[in-house]
Amino acid sequence: MMLEGKVALVTGGGGGIGRAMSLGLARAGASVLINDIGVSLSGEGGSASPAEETKAEIEAFGGRAAINTDSVSDWDSAQRIVAAAKQYFGRLDIVVNNAGILRDAIFHKMEPEQWLSVLNVHLNGTFFVSRAAATLFREQEGGSFIHMTSASGLVGNVGQANYSAAKLGIVALSKSIALDMARYNVRSNCICPFAWGRMTGNIPATTPDQIERVERLKRMTPDKNVPLAVFLGSDAATHVSGQVFATRMNEILLMSQSRPLRAVQRDEGWTPESIRDHAAPALAPAFYGLDRSQDVFSWDPV
Repeated sequence: MMLEGKVALVTGGGGGIGRAMSLGLARAGASVLINDIGVSLSGEGGSASPAEETKAEIEAFGGRAAINTDSVSDWDSAQRIVAAAKQYFGRLDIVVNNAGILRDAIFHKMEPEQWLSVLNVHLNGTFFVSRAAATLFREQEGGSFIHMTSASGLVGNVGQANYSAAKLGIVALSKSIALDMARYNVRSNCICPFAWGRMTGNIPATTPDQIERVERLKRMTPDKNVPLAVFLGSDAATHVSGQVFATRMNEILLMSQSRPLRAVQRDEGWTPESIRDHAAPALAPAFYGLDRSQDVFSWDPV
């Protein structure tokens, strides 16, 4: 029971990876506030039933859970989400920023509403909830933020400019939180989860290669992401902050962060022509290709 006595908040905690996180954290001993507004993958509709089902399952094995249905994408409602955790359980120790929607479109056809809606839930929502929880974490002088990022942001994907931008923005936000709140023993890390669910269910599967890839993805169930989240939320991970992990079936990967790869220097400075003739050719071997997630993670999950 690595999380015995701790309180966790899981946004989007009623379904998919969020549901798996809620159940897993509760099984590890945490009291869990399940935040879920029950919308469709595109953010439409709204129902408390996913959260209610997850809460009932937690209580069935003797765990403690409560529900909140406020939206993460609004500053005031994010304050209410965090206040609910303290109201129900008296404190808050772990925040799992998991809530998200998709509004996929090829970039040159993406509408402003598609861009803004995804950024509001993923990036603004992560900031709003984390900022609301930061006050409690400072008072307690401890806490763990666990943010869900994506290979779409870390590597790249077609038709997901909004989602990719939001998910890579979350990585930078997490690092900033880790730096700014280290003095209060607050840590912040990202998980890039590979799992079959609503977020991946719209992957095209028409060609033999695509069908084979989808079948591989279906083996990566949401619960595979839970052990790392439990560890990161526990006192055993007090030394782990500012990191980006990926979970893929039974693999745990530590992802790289932006650092200089190669440099060129010229005492007399550069001109466009000297860059063309010398700098660009010297740097070109280290250029990144236009890879997508499946190009980088090309081996079968193990």
